[in-house]
Amino acid sequence: MSKNAKINSLLLLLVAALAVLPLALGLGDDKEEPFAGADAQAEAAITELKPDYEPWFSPLYEPPSGEVESALFALQAAIGAGVLAYYFGLRRGRRQGAAAGAADGSAPDSAKAPAATES
Repeated sequence: MSKNAKINSLLLLLVAALAVLPLALGLGDDKEEPFAGADAQAEAAITELKPDYEPWFSPLYEPPSGEVESALFALQAAIGAGVLAYYFGLRRGRRQGAAAGAADGSAPDSAKAPAATES
């Protein structure tokens, strides 16, 4: 097994452990919503500290359930990851294309200087 394969296997095992350990250890079993987001936790803390607090803004769209909200959040994350992957792939492709062009001696037409003519 190569060094990279060992590192990748170890990282995959670590990610799996991070996903499974909180569930296996029962972390959050004493809470009503064990894996609530930071927004919900902040709202609960504010309501507890100051019950008469009124928010400055209200949401433009309130999803019908927590599952729909989670799905929309996951979709947003997937679109963002796709945009970043496209950008970095495009940059790498351009860099490899430029390196290949420099290796075989060809250069883009705009980089070539016109031939000098003698009169």
